[in-house]
Amino acid sequence: MLMTKPQQRGRKHHALKVIAAFVLIVIVGLFGWWGYGKLKVQRQQTALAPFYSTENQTLEGAPGELIRSEPIETTVEGGDGYRILYRTQRKDGSYTFSSGMVFIPTTSTNTPRPVVAWAHGTLGMGDACAPSRTTDPAATIPGLAEMLQRGWVVTATDYAGLGTAGTEGYLVGQDEAYDVLNSVRAAKQLTGTNMGNDITIWGHSQGGHSALFSSSLAHEYAPEFTLKGTIASAPAAELKALLDQQGNGSPLNWVIGPEVMLSWPEAYPDLSPEQVLSKAGQKNYKRIAEKCIEQASEEGLIRSGLKQQFFSQNPMDVPVWEQVATEQTAPILQPNQPLLVVESTADQVVLPSTTALYIERACEARSNLASLWLAEVGHIKLAPVSAPQAIAWLSDRFENRPNISTCNQVPPVAPATP
Repeated sequence: MLMTKPQQRGRKHHALKVIAAFVLIVIVGLFGWWGYGKLKVQRQQTALAPFYSTENQTLEGAPGELIRSEPIETTVEGGDGYRILYRTQRKDGSYTFSSGMVFIPTTSTNTPRPVVAWAHGTLGMGDACAPSRTTDPAATIPGLAEMLQRGWVVTATDYAGLGTAGTEGYLVGQDEAYDVLNSVRAAKQLTGTNMGNDITIWGHSQGGHSALFSSSLAHEYAPEFTLKGTIASAPAAELKALLDQQGNGSPLNWVIGPEVMLSWPEAYPDLSPEQVLSKAGQKNYKRIAEKCIEQASEEGLIRSGLKQQFFSQNPMDVPVWEQVATEQTAPILQPNQPLLVVESTADQVVLPSTTALYIERACEARSNLASLWLAEVGHIKLAPVSAPQAIAWLSDRFENRPNISTCNQVPPVAPATP
């Protein structure tokens, strides 16, 4: 039976109403799910907040002093995890507090345990972004289970100001170094660690920057420890070259830039965000800096797609900013400090040419450097993918085997211009 035109229009109208209702249900469901997820995170952070409070703590005291600790629920095999709060310092010597984690093998031993100090990469500056405040803290450390199985204690700073009061010293190497080294001091005060004094430092991205500064300052700042080796994975080492090569159109400027705009002017009062930021950047950088990395990256992609510029000009063209970037370029380690640099030729965050530049400078200074280059591995995946090789390298350092330099090998990418 053929339908009349009014009947056809009626059925079509009914179908459109059904589709509209379905779309509305999906939208409401998505917002409901998002709202529930946000509420769940807020409740979790509220429950954790008392542990991170430092309101009644005296600032001055011994660097690395353990203020408090508590067990954390973890599914990692072969170890127990603890959330810690400890005293640390800023680059100017002032005192502050950092949170972090310590993982201790469950196997008993009469031999002092070696220590791996893990330094994480860029995560965002909001409290919920701190690794020790996530729902699965153990998952934030690559190769954790294998390190515990080898009998190593693993520390993991959050960095002061990330999860605790204040502003994180993001890409301020001295701040990062003190946080890393003081996390090891704090861990030694936990009952049952059976820690020795042999340590290694392993960091990725921002954490690679942290690891290089930590190792450079370790002998002077924490002489009670013996540094056996350092791994810098995709290190944000050559900051001037990195800022120059990313260009103002990169979405990363909207992700990493806001954290730098909060961190550096606090550490260097001569700096002002207004000196280098666009109007859109000035309006939004504080809010974006508080987002965790996934949400900040999403906004960065959107704003970049809309052709919005974060910077009004290249910060490296402004002398006071260029001077700070020079000061915060990662140091070259001494020839008696074994170093492994890990990078991927596919890295689009820490551009491989900048890592090649650091390797070139370090080799020219006769640094005891080995490099590991991977292909077709993105920036985020690099640390977990390379973890087996990294852990084997750390084991060789604890066993006092010689580090085999690769300075006689040509990197697969040309070094950036200094």
